[in-house]
Amino acid sequence: MRIAMIGTGYVGLVSGVCFSDFGHEVVCVDRDPKKIEMLGAGRVPIFEPGLDDLMVRNVGAGRLSFTTSLKEAVDGADAVFIAVGTPTRRGDGHADLTYVMNAAAEIAKALTGYAVIVTKSTVPVGTNRKVAEAVRAANPDAEFDVASNPEFLREGAAIDDFMRPDRVVVGVETERAEQVMSEIYRPLYLRDFAIMVTDLESAEMIKYAANAFLATKITFINEIAALCERVGADVKKVSKGMGLDGRIGNKFLHAGPGYGGSCFPKDTAALARIGQEHAMPMRITEAVMQVNDSVKARMVEKLRDLCDGSFNRKTIAVMGVTFKPNTDDMREAPSLTIVPALVGGGAKVRVVDPEGRREGEALLPGVDWVEDPYEASKDADLIVLLTEWNEFRALDLTRIAGDMRTARMADLRNIYSRQVAQDAGFEGYDAVGR
Repeated sequence: MRIAMIGTGYVGLVSGVCFSDFGHEVVCVDRDPKKIEMLGAGRVPIFEPGLDDLMVRNVGAGRLSFTTSLKEAVDGADAVFIAVGTPTRRGDGHADLTYVMNAAAEIAKALTGYAVIVTKSTVPVGTNRKVAEAVRAANPDAEFDVASNPEFLREGAAIDDFMRPDRVVVGVETERAEQVMSEIYRPLYLRDFAIMVTDLESAEMIKYAANAFLATKITFINEIAALCERVGADVKKVSKGMGLDGRIGNKFLHAGPGYGGSCFPKDTAALARIGQEHAMPMRITEAVMQVNDSVKARMVEKLRDLCDGSFNRKTIAVMGVTFKPNTDDMREAPSLTIVPALVGGGAKVRVVDPEGRREGEALLPGVDWVEDPYEASKDADLIVLLTEWNEFRALDLTRIAGDMRTARMADLRNIYSRQVAQDAGFEGYDAVGR
């Protein structure tokens, strides 16, 4: 199959590379000539484990290419995927569909024959029908179908998620479109992965419902963690006990400083807005958003308590600022709330993150970026474990405690334990829900 992938952001690039590895001919399109030049030279503009090698291999095999010309990519394509950004619209929380609709109009003018126009971007219910209207308005003679194919990729594990998915969701209206999508995902059909074919609206809703539910699990255990601290329970034991129930499961039950990233904050806000527009308030989702904000604020107070009530003139070493490990993504990361509070309170902040500096320098002004956690901790008053990179899971805590001015630790990912910290020489230790 010949595939055009419009957009080379996280979803578009990962999807395009993986489709080419399925054996399809894929042309990825982006307006930014510098990004296309970078990709053409074999350099990946995002950090995703394994993506660079997979991309280079498929470019070398002649199955994957990059261009700034949408017309060139769409010419002769069997399917055209829209994988552009849908950021939260300022002021009302709705997903901004400007890029999606602009792409639809451009695709319409570039079509040279029948194609399935597939929305890969996360979009509100009803968007695919609007895409169809936009295509017809721009090119009344266009021969096409639309399809909804939401992505379920975890940053840091995206290639494995694409190649071995829990499920693939395809929303279509015609048998012809279903056949094209079946051929695109044929390698997964042959290996018996779950391919769910449904109507357009259900496919669109599945994405929002899934992300809102996962955000709810995270937020629920964070609320339980706060209560555990008051009653003397250990949230790690509580979450394990909950997760052993097959109806609940153990995933997304790890207490921490709140969720962030490219999906959960944006998608919960969009779902809440969709509910409001249809006079069906998503009260649980709205509460999740409010509680998640309060969790981040609670973390700031934990740090303040460890600093004897004031950040002023304290030196604080922050380990990890990306929203999760194995990614360079800083979008809505808890660090964007916590670190500015430290700086604003008068602290000298040193940041260590294996991949976060590229985005973080602009987002976290006033901090010092340090490569080595031991260097960052020297003469510090507090060390904050904020993102659970593997590099921070086996630190020499005795060495760190010995080099600090006051040996105190805020373990916001529950990597260690109070006993381990005390044995290493820490005089102060606080975690989440323990």
